[in-house]
Amino acid sequence: MSYFPAFLKLDNKKILIVGGGCIAFEKLEHLLDFTSDISIIALKLSPDMKRVIEARGLYFEKRAYNEGDIKDFAVVIVAVDDIGLQARIFAESKNYNCLCNSVDSVDYCDFIFPSYVKKDDLTIAISTSGASPAVAKHLRKYLQKLIPASIGDFLQEMKELRKTLPKGKERMKMLDKKAEDYIKTWDKK
Repeated sequence: MSYFPAFLKLDNKKILIVGGGCIAFEKLEHLLDFTSDISIIALKLSPDMKRVIEARGLYFEKRAYNEGDIKDFAVVIVAVDDIGLQARIFAESKNYNCLCNSVDSVDYCDFIFPSYVKKDDLTIAISTSGASPAVAKHLRKYLQKLIPASIGDFLQEMKELRKTLPKGKERMKMLDKKAEDYIKTWDKK
């Protein structure tokens, strides 16, 4: 079954990463595009993980996961190779209504990390529902090349227009036309 695409607002949502290796670092990098309220529990850290934790002032505890560690978190990322621990944390997450992602174990995931393009306020997510992460990665690279650097300025302009114009059909039509015209200019480059 496919995953439902949704964008989560992570403001005031605490995130826990269990694990400190290369995959944990990948997840941390993605999350830092959207929030910095991230804690990490791990026995060991990769050099990259250590560097980012220190540079960003993230909370870190050097220890093994203990039952109950997730109780105050909205989202937990289980980035360890121990499938038994992934299963236990996933089961425990149901007690706390905490969303859980266990890397490379879709049976223990409430959600997956899509491949994505982020340029200022624009975020495009790409998923193959796990069928081919490689296809999602290459599609992301392709889309990144299509989107002009000016997208952030254009989106800011659209945001300001939405604030100043009265709601209604005329505003919708004008903003739709402006967006259509802007995107048509991409073909001319």
